[in-house]
Amino acid sequence: MRKLLLLLLSSSMALSASAQNTAELSTSPSGRTISKHVYGHFAEHLGRCIYGGFYVGENNTKIPNKDGIRTDVVDALKKLKIPNLRWPGGCFADTYHWKDGIGPKNQRPSIVNTWWGGTTENNSFGTHDFLNMCELLNTEPYLAGNLATGTVQELADWVQYVNFAGESPMSKLRRQNGRNQPWKVSFWGVGNEAWGCGGNMKPDYYANEFRKYSTFMTNWDNSTKLFRIASGANSADYNWTETLMKNIPSNLVEGIALHHYSVINWNKKGPSTDFSEEQYFATMKSAAFMEELVNKHIAIMDKYDPNKKIALVVDEWGGWYDVEPGTNPGFLYQQNTIRDAMIAGLTLNIFNNHTDRIKMANLAQAVNVLQAVVLTNEEKMILTPTYHVMEMYNVHQDAEWLPLTVKTNNYTLGNDKLPAVSGSASRKNGLTHVTLTNIDAKAAQEISINIKGAKFKTVSGRILTSAKLQDFNSFENPNKIIPVTFKGADIKGDVLKVKLPAHSVVALELK
Repeated sequence: MRKLLLLLLSSSMALSASAQNTAELSTSPSGRTISKHVYGHFAEHLGRCIYGGFYVGENNTKIPNKDGIRTDVVDALKKLKIPNLRWPGGCFADTYHWKDGIGPKNQRPSIVNTWWGGTTENNSFGTHDFLNMCELLNTEPYLAGNLATGTVQELADWVQYVNFAGESPMSKLRRQNGRNQPWKVSFWGVGNEAWGCGGNMKPDYYANEFRKYSTFMTNWDNSTKLFRIASGANSADYNWTETLMKNIPSNLVEGIALHHYSVINWNKKGPSTDFSEEQYFATMKSAAFMEELVNKHIAIMDKYDPNKKIALVVDEWGGWYDVEPGTNPGFLYQQNTIRDAMIAGLTLNIFNNHTDRIKMANLAQAVNVLQAVVLTNEEKMILTPTYHVMEMYNVHQDAEWLPLTVKTNNYTLGNDKLPAVSGSASRKNGLTHVTLTNIDAKAAQEISINIKGAKFKTVSGRILTSAKLQDFNSFENPNKIIPVTFKGADIKGDVLKVKLPAHSVVALELK
């Protein structure tokens, strides 16, 4: 705590060295809502995300669990208010056959996870386990269907198995397996990364395949209200989005996905903790590229869907580095530092500010994989800096979006530069919330926000930062980085002034 106070003091002193940032906050009714589903998560059969992360087995007496599901992980994610959880993949989804994961566990066939480590798993965690876990979490399931190695019949049967309340072969099978009432799953992905691990398809071929699968998932007018999500573009592949929007009728699709990771170099991703400022800057440049990506994909979608009925679903995002030394390279286990908190704060601000089209997003991934919010080690569990950012930002879930226009200084390194400060704002239950992220590795930033249309008397808030960008929470020191009370904001009249330390995330509440 003493180190953090010294950091805040030194950052405050550094403010005089930089020009002031400015912003304008409009509090007039916007008519737009930040969907809670933008704060979604992702659980793939990858490394220790499912086995050892979420699921430890019903007979485990060492780790507290309910039907094999870790209760500490459930409690942590419930506090985070996760709105949806995507499963079983990822690349794994297009090799997964759901009927292998139902029925008596000792009779389920084993499978080889060819994408992630070549491990053999026994299918002890399947459809019932996942959907019952979602009920524990009070979250909506998002099921990713197998398009590449599955069949139309297989996916249609899965929909009927989990959703149909009447009499049918699949509902009868569900009842035989112990579940009388359906779960009523709304969110369905039709394949994953069809341009890559989902089949190396061309966009026009995938569009035709999607049309076929989507047709048989529900009835002619989709009175079952399925939210069908097409496998979307890899980052800046704008032709993919154009082809899908042009070739898939709007009555067959509710969302189109987009995947983008904050990666330095796919062939040399760099370490998760022992990184240089140059590597940090490269990561933030990739994270900031999300703004350009969503703007360009949205512009394409607007040409074909000006009323914005089809959602942009960024169902994989986050930082991706080299795995921790000594761990299985196919398990994608990495630590989580202040750098990851910066990725989260910046990205969520971008999503919030495009809420007219971005209706859903999924951080990759929830536990023990990539930019996880939770890490486990046997009976131990820790919360990462990313967890704390998403908890600070969850005040925006289903809140009225308010325009926050930021004019910011640049964070410079050599001859390169990035916008230093990003922000977003919303209103809910009579409270206005402003979230700000300063990605500058060294310089504090002061921002003066002019407020239009409302008078506020008080401001309070929390901050997440640390002395070093490379700092992280460990199993030995799990609370090294946690949100603390923020005293760097002051409101006078219609001006809110905020002093943001270097590499910090701040969440403010105005009354």
